[in-house]
Amino acid sequence: MPGYAVALVARVFSGIQPSGALHLGNLLGAVRNWVEDQHTDDSIFCVVDLHALTVPQDPATLRTATVQLSQLLMASGLDPAICTLFVQSHVPEHAELSWLMECTVSFGELRRMTQFKDKSDRSEFVSAALFTYPALMAADILLYDTDRVPVGDDQRQHLELARDIAGRFNGRYGDTFVVPEAAIPRAGARVMDLQNPTAKMSKSLESPLGTVYVLDELRDIERKIKRAVTDTDGEVRYDPSNKPGVSNLLSILAACTGRSPEEAAAGYSQYGPLKADTAEAVVETLRPIQSRYSELADDPAESARLLAIGAERAREVAGPVLDRARAAVGLLPR
Repeated sequence: MPGYAVALVARVFSGIQPSGALHLGNLLGAVRNWVEDQHTDDSIFCVVDLHALTVPQDPATLRTATVQLSQLLMASGLDPAICTLFVQSHVPEHAELSWLMECTVSFGELRRMTQFKDKSDRSEFVSAALFTYPALMAADILLYDTDRVPVGDDQRQHLELARDIAGRFNGRYGDTFVVPEAAIPRAGARVMDLQNPTAKMSKSLESPLGTVYVLDELRDIERKIKRAVTDTDGEVRYDPSNKPGVSNLLSILAACTGRSPEEAAAGYSQYGPLKADTAEAVVETLRPIQSRYSELADDPAESARLLAIGAERAREVAGPVLDRARAAVGLLPR
């Protein structure tokens, strides 16, 4: 018999970094799915501020961004009464288990991570933590006996490594960790840059007209979408390979209106009406989120209280899992 409990309801874990403002791609590609998952699964969501430290940060900016992101997640529909929502650094078990993961993963495996290669090539200062980042990510996931992890293509390699680490640890020390599965994100997972629709919308790219932020002024959102790059043939159809700009608008419109991109394309013969309707759908999607965020931002003490409750709830799960791992490797009990 494995040493871990078998959950009757699937446990889902996901995290998001407080590095840069939340944008439309984050919302439609990840957060909206989290909001749905919390009603059907045992859902744990984390603002991963320790991961943000892998590159130099201004302390005041990081603190502000962490609070803002937490509030935006709640404003977007994550309910602390239903799911577990917390800040990573408030649960010290993450950092401690990360060390055990570093002792289990090999140098060669970490060196093969494509994100490290990409980020280190763009940075003058490369921290050791940027190299060992996947070990902390594995700890994040394995601490909660996670069954499913919603991941996009950019994080799939890291999840596969977490699975490998869990399997190796279990093979060396006996069944300790649940080996998680990837959950394929539902429709709307890839929102592309409005000015460069072959690139994913990103908070790390300098594309002021290509990225729609959740807290942008509504009139600016409308302007950005109406200036989105399309093409010259004038035909509205969902064809990401040959019509990436139009397909991106259709994907956004579909995600905001609960349809498939193919359904969203029906009835359009010109790009102007498509852009206008997409802009309206995005504005109406973000308007209530911005309103709720304003309420939360006006009461920071309440946000802090809710995050503290989430951290306490997370530690109730993470503590026994860490103790299990400590005992497995031969560390003395505290």
